[in-house]
Amino acid sequence: MLHLEAGDWKVALQPELGGTIAALTYQARDVLRPTPAGATNPLETACFPLVPYANRIAEGRFVFAGEAYALPRNMEGQDHPLHGVGWLRGWAVEASEAGSAVLVHTHEADADWPWSYRAEQLVTLDEPGLRVSLSVRNDSDRAMPAGLGFHPYFPAGEDTRLSFDAGSVWLADDAMLPTERTGATHFADWSRGDGVVRSSLIDNAYEGWDKAATIATPDDTIMLTGEGTPYLHVFTPPGLGFFCAEPVSDMPNALNLADPTILAPGETRTIAMGLTVALG
Repeated sequence: MLHLEAGDWKVALQPELGGTIAALTYQARDVLRPTPAGATNPLETACFPLVPYANRIAEGRFVFAGEAYALPRNMEGQDHPLHGVGWLRGWAVEASEAGSAVLVHTHEADADWPWSYRAEQLVTLDEPGLRVSLSVRNDSDRAMPAGLGFHPYFPAGEDTRLSFDAGSVWLADDAMLPTERTGATHFADWSRGDGVVRSSLIDNAYEGWDKAATIATPDDTIMLTGEGTPYLHVFTPPGLGFFCAEPVSDMPNALNLADPTILAPGETRTIAMGLTVALG
């Protein structure tokens, strides 16, 4: 476990467990859902990185540059490869100081992702809050599609409200694969700050969000920002006491539905996420 501190902020990192954030607190308040002791699954953590793709790829199959690919499943109970490779691999600590750390994950082309790459997280903690940048560099000798994202988990109570503006939301089928766009208020009116504790699941990508969201309770307001992340994926599982608001560069199944970002050999793509808090 690697610990960083700055002012009233503390963050715990678990590089060996998928390059994850284990906990983030401000004045001893949990900003992210804390990881339980002894956790061995990144899905139990406070936040994990998505690289080199975000969310699902339908049956792991896609065509890129005229060649067909088939990726294996990477999670029990899921028919589609999920969240990329980096969250299931250990990351190395390349550098660390009191308020910052650099985590690195290198991947050699294999069945899970047939391109080699280098991913890096720069985690910075200062008086305003947390900033994490995530980059991926194509280390192959041919072009590579690349998607990135963050998967933070926030505590959810009856009085927790989420607010952001977006252009549209993608509806999904029973396998949670996008089917069509519709108005951003289809599930909830997040522009006015709707509650995140809901009786039915939302697991959908919002397109064209303004890259700024607030998570408000009577005691505090968390500000979430994204850079290079035109989609915000919202996940509200009923009855579990948390929700996710995930800044991502691409929608689910983007390799089959949209034009992916393409990295030439040696080229890098970077996104970032910021978290700050106001009390009262």
